[in-house]
Amino acid sequence: MKFLKRLFCEYSTPQILVVKSCRIGILYRVYQISVIALIFNYVILRREHQTTDNILSSVTTKVKGITLTNTSELGEQIWDVADYIIPSQEASSFFLMTNMILTPNQTLSKCAEYPTLKSICTSDMNCTKGFKYARGNGVQTGRCVDFSDSVKTCEVLAWCPVEKKVEPPNPALLADAENFTILIKNNIQFTKFNFNKRNILPNMSRSYLANCVFNRNTDPNCPIFRIKDIFEEAREDFQTMAVYGGIMAVQIQWDCDLDTDSCAPQYSFRRIDKKDPESSKTPVHNLRFAKYYKNSDGKDTRTLIKGYGIRLDVLVYGKAKKFCFLTTIINVGALLSFVSVVDYIIDWFARCILKDFSREKYKYLHEQELIRVNGDHFDNTVV
Repeated sequence: MKFLKRLFCEYSTPQILVVKSCRIGILYRVYQISVIALIFNYVILRREHQTTDNILSSVTTKVKGITLTNTSELGEQIWDVADYIIPSQEASSFFLMTNMILTPNQTLSKCAEYPTLKSICTSDMNCTKGFKYARGNGVQTGRCVDFSDSVKTCEVLAWCPVEKKVEPPNPALLADAENFTILIKNNIQFTKFNFNKRNILPNMSRSYLANCVFNRNTDPNCPIFRIKDIFEEAREDFQTMAVYGGIMAVQIQWDCDLDTDSCAPQYSFRRIDKKDPESSKTPVHNLRFAKYYKNSDGKDTRTLIKGYGIRLDVLVYGKAKKFCFLTTIINVGALLSFVSVVDYIIDWFARCILKDFSREKYKYLHEQELIRVNGDHFDNTVV
């Protein structure tokens, strides 16, 4: 009942009590200054008076470079961008072929399958006509034939001879590709602020773009990159990676402050398919494609190419900030609420060190002891 009486029959109003104490006064001002410093740091230095927007991005790439090779299978050959970029267009990435295994002069005919657990046989009984499996080269005919002097495999209807299972050349066929260059064009947009920009900055002339190459120290804004420099920035060896292939990333970071007109790309590089330290396997990145032609007999013929190379992905991140009055008011208001907390902390501290503080701070005024004076003034009696 006492609790209910206090709950419904009492009203509290703030009372100003001036405490003459250097200890409490200094502590109170220190707390106040700390809150003001927090507001300044959070709102001004950390730019929390600004609203943000996430980036929309589009990327195109163009590789340039020519190299000469001379092999027993191909003879002397010039390689340009039409030969080593497979496919020619891809969203925000490309595949640079640096090594290959060729299986030339394949025609659609019957031949022995490559030896595997599902193709090795001793007689026709081990081969099923029409049987095929995902890792095979063709459809079985039902016959068991010689693959070599010591091994028999099921005959298949396929592009014959079947693909070679050998290790790629080492060093890589296109070892000179480390000197090729890549032009990266990146267009970005922040829709909330109706802001557009690209990494080819307004001050970059045609003559500048014809001669510049990215360098972290001397030319950090140039959008043209030498492949060897990308690998050195990522602390990787191109010649080692070119043998079996791999995946590299060019990261473009846009952190834009539109209030100060500060908006420029920052480039970084890393290898994505790093070798697992607990595994002895080397990361491999390859793909297969074929070049078709007709032989002297007019029969369809192809050269199967198993290409190893570097997949390069361009990854774009970023956000823009701009002053917003509503955001500023919300953040400042939220931080100012800490000022009221300071009062509670100082009150608690004063109660701990001043024995009369609670008696002076909290006083009770009873309604029946109020005397109305002239109908609208009260003589306040404290008990």
